[in-house]
Amino acid sequence: MHNKQPIGFIDSGVGGLTVVKEALKQLPNENILYVGDTARCPYGPRPAAQVIEYTWQMTRYLMKKDIKMLVIACNTATAVALEEIKAALPIPVVGVILPGTRAALKATKNNRIGIIGTIGTIKSGSYEEALTQKAPNTTLSSLACPRFVPIVESNEYHSSVAKKIVAETLQPLKLKQLDTLILGCTHYPLLRPIIQNVMGHSVTLIDSGAETVGEVSMLLDYFAIANAPQASNQKTCEFYTTGSANMFEEIANSWLNLTKISVTHIDLGAC
Repeated sequence: MHNKQPIGFIDSGVGGLTVVKEALKQLPNENILYVGDTARCPYGPRPAAQVIEYTWQMTRYLMKKDIKMLVIACNTATAVALEEIKAALPIPVVGVILPGTRAALKATKNNRIGIIGTIGTIKSGSYEEALTQKAPNTTLSSLACPRFVPIVESNEYHSSVAKKIVAETLQPLKLKQLDTLILGCTHYPLLRPIIQNVMGHSVTLIDSGAETVGEVSMLLDYFAIANAPQASNQKTCEFYTTGSANMFEEIANSWLNLTKISVTHIDLGAC
């Protein structure tokens, strides 16, 4: 039984594209719809109730487009809204936190794991909770990095300013003798080369978003809802943003290496 319905991805902005990049690689037959709420990004500093409301607006928008699975490709939204949305929807819903914790525990040798994320994600303690449940003896160091998302959203993630901000922000973690660092925000992989450089090559970086796609793949098989192989020109890959379609397209083009990207500006207020 082949299922042509698309998989929906939602994020506070362009960060979830790092998850889509992995999905294009691991799930080449699937149709993809993506909503980035760029106009209201970042979600990190916002109150949890507001993040839940915005996440619902994006979810309802995609549910109207008949998606077969929802990927909350945003750590802040996963931390506060995943359980509620999962309980309410009739389709599988996947978040980015648990897959990231599993990969980190697999990677660590000295049981010293760092977590970087938005203020909202770090404040929620979701990563710590998941890690402590599975491995109580792990030493955890968390750090909120509120300046990272704006660098990515303004398309400055290659700049010297980005290098300076990342180096300054991560300083406290360099003393913690970590061997594994979870990139607990889907925007952060766009800064990966700089983060790796600052932390040093003995530290393994875990991309929670990329790890999530393995879970998506497993669920497609489990529920028997995977799509059949199709000619690449028949595949749907549509992007919707509440912000500037041009800026979104620019970042999506450089990050996903797709020849033709369809980006539409939408207003979610009415959803």
